[in-house]
Amino acid sequence: MKDEIIVVKLGGTEGVDFSAICADAAELLKQGRCLVFVHGGSAEANALGEALGAPPKMITSPSGYTSRYTDRKTLEIFLMAVNGKINSLLTEQLQMLGINAFGLCGLDGKLLQATRKESIQSVEHGKRKIIRDDYTGKIDKVNSELLSMLLNAGYLPVIAPVAVSEKGEALNVDADRAAAMVASALKADTLLLLTAVPGLMKNFPDESTLIRQLPQSQLAAASEVAQGRMKKKVLGAQEALQGGVTRVIIADGRIQNPISNALAGNGTVIQ
Repeated sequence: MKDEIIVVKLGGTEGVDFSAICADAAELLKQGRCLVFVHGGSAEANALGEALGAPPKMITSPSGYTSRYTDRKTLEIFLMAVNGKINSLLTEQLQMLGINAFGLCGLDGKLLQATRKESIQSVEHGKRKIIRDDYTGKIDKVNSELLSMLLNAGYLPVIAPVAVSEKGEALNVDADRAAAMVASALKADTLLLLTAVPGLMKNFPDESTLIRQLPQSQLAAASEVAQGRMKKKVLGAQEALQGGVTRVIIADGRIQNPISNALAGNGTVIQ
């Protein structure tokens, strides 16, 4: 197995520059670095849902985390957008740069095994609702042997955030937390969470309040200041560090050389 592994999570929000990330990855691979990609796809899934007359419905849990309500129809739209389109286009971009990328999702070879949530709670207008037809899950296990096999054979794995349940069902899983689980399973040195902001800010969206260094002990407090989707990134960072990852960097995915820039310590470095 190659030495230091870097797991890169590419945010699925508007503004994240996939082509800049891929070009940077090509340079780093030439230098002998070892990379694994995990990507999101929320913006693409939302757009496809709108086009198909099934606009996304977001739900907020009692603890304040937002996620996509995923009934069977939404799951199929999510698979089309994220596993179908984004995964293929990312793999295509990498292949055009001469990188032998291998696109897959957590269903393939039981890469990401998750437990489907029996029911989830949602808070609407101050009232709690129980939802039972949701195809989301929490990852329990990563097939690290499969990833090691691909890395040892010289491939760059590109992973879509879809997991497989015990019954074999496809499940929508959070991409930040999926990246954290992959990084932990591979005993990665670094997890990069590339997003459409420079990192975690004390006063969002004021970029001058960027938190540059964050000790693991202050993550709980950081979760309080985190807004919206950033809450999941802080949670992912916490899970990765608990899983043995040395450092997590939340950094800007909209700029040139985003991976190199983050590895140089630009962004929020948590260790």
